[in-house]
Amino acid sequence: MRVAIFGDIHSNLEGLDAVLTDAKARQCTHHVCLGDIVGYNANPKECLDIVRALDCPTVKGNHDELACLDTHPTNVSGLANEGIAYTRTKLEPADVQWLDALKFVRQVRDFTVVHATLDTPHKWGYVLNQLDAGASFSYQHTQVCFYGHTHVPRAYVRDHHVLTLDHWENISVEPGKKYFINAGSVGQPRDGDWRAGYVIYHAKEHRIELRRLEYDIERTQQKIIDAGLPHRLASRLREGR
Repeated sequence: MRVAIFGDIHSNLEGLDAVLTDAKARQCTHHVCLGDIVGYNANPKECLDIVRALDCPTVKGNHDELACLDTHPTNVSGLANEGIAYTRTKLEPADVQWLDALKFVRQVRDFTVVHATLDTPHKWGYVLNQLDAGASFSYQHTQVCFYGHTHVPRAYVRDHHVLTLDHWENISVEPGKKYFINAGSVGQPRDGDWRAGYVIYHAKEHRIELRRLEYDIERTQQKIIDAGLPHRLASRLREGR
């Protein structure tokens, strides 16, 4: 069994298409979404429709939650606010209802998925270091947990202490260890690499593979501009920031 695990799509249709095309070519049999389907970019409705059609396990992200609120968010950046305001104009009531019903944490077969942290998933904290990862490990009841939110593919491994893996392509899941793994971002990577990212969990091989894919970024950028969204949302895509 091969599972394509992806998140932080952020309304980037071209990035999502590239990931799903690659997952099919790599013979992935299942899909899991780590949340933040919407926000920032120009195709929230289209991306949400694709994820819904996959009928795969999906957890709620902070932008998914914001899109469901009636009030104007005050604790997010101006760029995020612009993206959420645009998203709300594109979603139908049934879309909002579906997003609002998503759970914060799910166990899928023998692994766990969450958008942010396991200790307080609804507060949208960021896992940025070993101390942050340690807090989530305390609530992790499976050997492997996949998360998103930071848009940076990073792995934390707990054995006798917590190790950080910043540059990796394959991880072998070893007995006696726990793994807290960020799958990167489909639609807005922030590690300096603009390519769409996701992971494949090779369940039978006990191996996790990081994938990075080029897509038609110029088309995505032009859609952002045509939608009247801030030009900075377009330029930052190429920067991977």
